[in-house]
Amino acid sequence: MNNFFDVSKISAAQAQYEAQKIAFAPIVFQSVRVLRDSGILKTLHENKSGMSIDAVAQHLSMTPYAVTVLLETGFSAGVVGKNEEIFSLTKIGYFLLNDPMTRINMDYNHYVNYLGLYELDKAVKEGEPAGLKVFGEWETIYPGLTSLPEDAKKAWFDFDHFYSDSAFGEALKIMGQKSPQRLLDIGGNTGRFSRLCAQTLLECHVTIVDLPQQLAVASLENKEAGLSERIDTYAADMLIEDTYLPSGYDGAWMSQFLDCFGEEDIVKILSKIERSIDDKGKIYILEPMWDRQKYETSAYCLINTSPYFTAMANGKSKMFNLGELTRCIVKAGLVISEIHDNVGFCHSLIVCEKKSKGE
Repeated sequence: MNNFFDVSKISAAQAQYEAQKIAFAPIVFQSVRVLRDSGILKTLHENKSGMSIDAVAQHLSMTPYAVTVLLETGFSAGVVGKNEEIFSLTKIGYFLLNDPMTRINMDYNHYVNYLGLYELDKAVKEGEPAGLKVFGEWETIYPGLTSLPEDAKKAWFDFDHFYSDSAFGEALKIMGQKSPQRLLDIGGNTGRFSRLCAQTLLECHVTIVDLPQQLAVASLENKEAGLSERIDTYAADMLIEDTYLPSGYDGAWMSQFLDCFGEEDIVKILSKIERSIDDKGKIYILEPMWDRQKYETSAYCLINTSPYFTAMANGKSKMFNLGELTRCIVKAGLVISEIHDNVGFCHSLIVCEKKSKGE
């Protein structure tokens, strides 16, 4: 395992400073977000030699007081540099302004998570998404995704698609080697992967399995893409005990689906799939496991996505590591035949199959 997050050699003074960064993290986050959204970072980016507070304030029709408060916090966080009375954009500020991943992560945390995470202490005690009440009275966030406020809905789907889309093409190349003919896309949401699959694996018929709210959107977009004959839908709540899946499929696909459930429910879901697919069928699990990452940045982002599941999504799931998912796979009567790491930005593709008779 990579030696991520090792702080064993920092001094006491450094440790105290890092602790203060955590203590003030909410204030820094919102201040830097406003630096970005108010146009201050963009203005400094366009003026490479730097600008004074008064010049920035005049350019953006803001008060010098407001610009001062924001820039000083940005300076403390390394987002802007300061030379005498002139402020300029740093490399960190550049990424906050221009890096798509950073922008998407910040919007996701602001619009989806920020208010609800106030209830994290309650969520960890009760095992329920206590913070979700800021949006509605759903038991989990998933039935409410299409009903979220527009900013939150856009941020949620942008976050989800940014990471998964980067992996779909490479995953389909791997799957194409097995030539699946009939594929279940379980938790397929609005059908983004299914449409790409149908366009890439021309002999494959796909059935999207999800809640009715998501399938209504998927069916409309499948029709608009001219793929209704290649993609159908099957409404099912995978957590209901007597839910069953249709048979006659030689493959099942799940993208960032199992991380929406606790381990006990994952075993139940995988067991249903095990009973549904053909004896020689393959189960493809695409998940961003934090302990399979090449870079510390990816591991950091993934680990810190878990509290979203705790406070906002369902109260019991997380971004898993390989050991946790392997435990569930084995309990469901499946075996792992292949693992492909570094698929897209941060995903691994786990290929499972049924145990051979006699195992």
